[in-house]
Amino acid sequence: MRTINETNKSASTILAFALIPLSGFALDVYIPSLPDMAKQLHTTPAAIQLTLSVYLISYGICQLFIGALLDSFGRYRPSLFALLVFSLSSFIIARSQDINTIYLMRALQGVMVATIVVSKRSYFVDMYTGDKLKHYTSLFSVIWAAAPIIAPFIGGYLQLQFGWQSNFYFLGFLGLGFFVVELLFSGESLKVYHPFHLQTITRSYVSMIKAWDFLASLLILALAYSMLLVYNMASPFIIEQVMHYPASVTGNSALVSGVSMMAGGLLSKYFISKPFARKLITVLSLQLFFAVSLITLTIYLHNIYTLLAYVITIHMLSGFVFNTLLSYSLTRFTHNGGKASGLAGGGYIIFTSAFSYIIAGGLTVQSQVGLGLSYAVLTVAILVVFVATKWQGAAKEKSVVREMVAERA
Repeated sequence: MRTINETNKSASTILAFALIPLSGFALDVYIPSLPDMAKQLHTTPAAIQLTLSVYLISYGICQLFIGALLDSFGRYRPSLFALLVFSLSSFIIARSQDINTIYLMRALQGVMVATIVVSKRSYFVDMYTGDKLKHYTSLFSVIWAAAPIIAPFIGGYLQLQFGWQSNFYFLGFLGLGFFVVELLFSGESLKVYHPFHLQTITRSYVSMIKAWDFLASLLILALAYSMLLVYNMASPFIIEQVMHYPASVTGNSALVSGVSMMAGGLLSKYFISKPFARKLITVLSLQLFFAVSLITLTIYLHNIYTLLAYVITIHMLSGFVFNTLLSYSLTRFTHNGGKASGLAGGGYIIFTSAFSYIIAGGLTVQSQVGLGLSYAVLTVAILVVFVATKWQGAAKEKSVVREMVAERA
């Protein structure tokens, strides 16, 4: 089996970055098609929105366990297998008219995408250390933001020209293309295989979960990402059914959302050296201020421009929070790269799927006021978790280092 060396390291690194947004592509590309899917499949909007949650739940749960398997059996072959199955399931969805079959295939896609994404995040822990590793992990959410920028834009065009099925044909061929490129240019990055001992693996997971700062970071990641997901669930119906715009406008507004998230991620990277607690409290306070201000505004004025005001301000600040905490959680336990990546990614995704579905349904997000209320509730929840964690900047970092040294010993 081909391994990563200096000859193919650059190409493999580019491929790893290219595959990180796949989870977002599988989620976002058919967002503009949600109303049409409900109509064509003769079901309710809630039933179609559930396809998003089913995917996210399976994606999250799988990440909890797949990291341990990848630490024991490698990254390369499981990724190749997952890309093939992902492609096949996409083609099955495109040919299906049964909502239960779609649910099943979406669950399968969640498992396959989890395998791919965890292996690629672990690749960086395998191949890089120190400042280089911190630099690359801080780029993850920035790279990931390419999916919400590009995918709904593509999906809106495909929906207008060919219907909802074309989105899943697109995903199928995308997966096949990545499979061929991986086969030609990538390889195995894992250098030290960990024996698959269930008791040892369980102890590793327990030690990570018991670290309150790590668990709190997962909760905050989930709450920050839930803002984007609530918007994705609600915006097609607000834009297309309330405002009576075509699906392409949903795609364009999602593009603005992705750009805003990416801008927030880039800002967090620029302020990476600033005091941890102070910068996050400042950003969260601004986020709550804008949410309350826009709720008040949209009681009296609601159009596509006020909706985009929500998106630009709230999503950019949410991207800042998300990128800061994602980098923190992925580098918290570098000696267990696959397990930490899987637990971090899986943990926040499971929380996200629950939070977003409850918020979207509980607040009946069918208007801009409802959207603003959901943003305010999620921001307050982040502030509560963050303050309860009592991060203390440098003192906390020293404590983290001591814990990691003790775990290695």
